[in-house]
Amino acid sequence: MKKEKEVEAYLKGELPEEQKLKYEIAQELGVLDKVLESGWKSLSAKETGQIGGLLASKRKENNI
Repeated sequence: MKKEKEVEAYLKGELPEEQKLKYEIAQELGVLDKVLESGWKSLSAKETGQIGGLLASKRKENNI
């Protein structure tokens, strides 16, 4: 999904559960504004790793 369409779907609440979780984690880490403005590739490796780690933990926790 292209960045603009994904952001639009997020703002409308139309993303699949997996994608919503990614955005929720970005918000928890305080990088959501950066993602919405410049896309996921604007994140540092550290930020991406934190999101990936939390995403894996939450998937395991929720059996997604």
